[in-house]
Parts: sequence; structure tokens; C-alpha cells
Amino acid sequence: MGKLPESPKRRGRPGPSGRRSRKSRLRNEYRRLEAFDREYLVDGRTCLAGIDEVGRGALAGPVVAAAVILPRDSELFGVTDSKTIDEDDREALYDEILAKASAVGIGIRHADRIDFENILNATLVAMGEALRALEIDCHIVLVDGRDRIEFSRPVVPVVSGDALSLSIAAASIVAKVTRDRWMRALHDRHPRYNFLQNKGYGTKEHIDAIDRHGMITEHRRSFLGKVVAKAPMLF
Repeated sequence: MGKLPESPKRRGRPGPSGRRSRKSRLRNEYRRLEAFDREYLVDGRTCLAGIDEVGRGALAGPVVAAAVILPRDSELFGVTDSKTIDEDDREALYDEILAKASAVGIGIRHADRIDFENILNATLVAMGEALRALEIDCHIVLVDGRDRIEFSRPVVPVVSGDALSLSIAAASIVAKVTRDRWMRALHDRHPRYNFLQNKGYGTKEHIDAIDRHGMITEHRRSFLGKVVAKAPMLF
């Protein structure tokens, strides 16, 4: 797949008062998200896993799920819904999560499996793979959204969970960074689709490129509808 590109450089730094204000805000956000998870650690439960996925609506590339178990008092300041964090901060938080987490699991389903299984089933399979990859018998699982996965322990769907649960938010960052790195590497091999910018989602530029150049194996044929009829498979 080739070497992944380096993270973007950070731009500018706030002054002392701005840093104090930001640190206070991040600390309060961390406490709110961690308190949400602690509500589920009752009746002898001591281990909670959060699960999230990314890439469900893309035209190309995999759907990636991550499962994360965090220790108590991890002090992961800045962890929240990955969609609200810019790329360089996500990359830094990804490294911190991997350093502090008790366990991290990843599940990936590529375009051919998405086309065969359909996106919902492929997503559920990826989530199950991520959970099994933890290799820790957690007592309860929180899943972002409304999806339920098969597991021997209680599974709780949490709508907008990546904005409520610290463990789900951490999983959203791990899943997002994992998939973005994969798409950047794919861009190096197929730059004409500009996966560096669109990450496989259906921008006009991306669809126009499919019209001009056809599809590659990482495109989801079942997602492309009328575009597929006039765009040949190239690889």
C-alpha cells in the first residue's frame, strides 16, 4: 500500500489566556463524556467498550469500525465526535488513544464485501470484528447509532453516541484516522479520483472522474447506480 503521508503541520498557537480557556473547555468536555460512560459501569460492571464506524456512505473504499476500551481517568482531553475535530488534531488524538487505551480493535469490510453483503450487514460484520479484536471480555458495549450487533454481553445503541460517550468518541477517532490513512494511500495509487480530498465520498469531482476514467476495484458498484452503467470497471 506504500508509506502513509505525514500528518499536516499544526497552524498557529493561541496565547496564554486562550490556551487556559481551551484547556478548561476540553477538561469539562472530557468529564461530561466520561461521566456518561460511568453511568453504565454499575452492578459489578468494570469494563465498557465503545464502538463506532466510518465510511458507510462513501462511493469508494472500506467501511471501518473501531472498538475501544478505556481505563478509568484516562484524561483524554480533546476526544469528542471525530467529525468536529480537524485532521491534525485527530491524528494526535489517535496516537494518544492508542497509547492510553486498555484495548483497541479494528474491523474492515472492503467494497467487494459491501456489494455482496449490503452496507448495513457489512457494517455490522465490521463492528463485530472490531469487538472480537479487543481480546478482552468487556461487560457492556455502547454502539453509536441504532445498530445492534450480536454479542454475549449487553449491547446498547446510543444515538449521537460519539457526542455523548468518551469510549464511542475515541472509537470514532480511531475509525476515522484508520480509514483516512487508507484512503490517502489509495490516492497515491489512483490520484485521478482525488481520494486525498473526498475520501471516497460522492463529490461532483469524484463522480466526474468515474465518468471519465471508469471504476477501480475499491469502488462500490452497488452505490454508483446510473454512473456504473456508463463507467467500465478498469481494475
